[in-house]
Amino acid sequence: MALSHHQRDQIERRIRAAIDRLLAGQIPPGGACDVKTLAREAGISRASLYRTWGHLKDEFEKRRTAAWAAGQQPDPREARIARLRDVNQRLTGKLAHTHTEFTQLKERHRLLLSVLAAKDDELQRLRRQLDQRDTVGNLRGSMRSSTALSPSRTTT
Repeated sequence: MALSHHQRDQIERRIRAAIDRLLAGQIPPGGACDVKTLAREAGISRASLYRTWGHLKDEFEKRRTAAWAAGQQPDPREARIARLRDVNQRLTGKLAHTHTEFTQLKERHRLLLSVLAAKDDELQRLRRQLDQRDTVGNLRGSMRSSTALSPSRTTT
């Protein structure tokens, strides 16, 4: 069935009004700034939008692309996705940096533990040497005192 001139004008006005609403950010719940939502908001089928009103669909897509290029984000969901992608990219970079820093700290920790173990070994070695000197010194001292005492015993 062919549309009358009046019906065509009315449908075209509805499509244009829907285009303006979507590009202004008035996205219905469950919708997006896309052709499917445009057809639903205009009250026509998607097939009709492609077949009969293709020039308006193309106009919508051009205006939407121009809005995106100008930094506008008519679809809050798309803006949120873009923001979350940016946050995700920053956090991924921060995580990579933190991972690198953590790896370096683990290596430094391993190195410092090695140095600490070497210092502990050296300390233990020095203590043993000191104990041996003290033992030798005590033996010498006791030998001197026993030698000093022995003559006095013999003289008495």
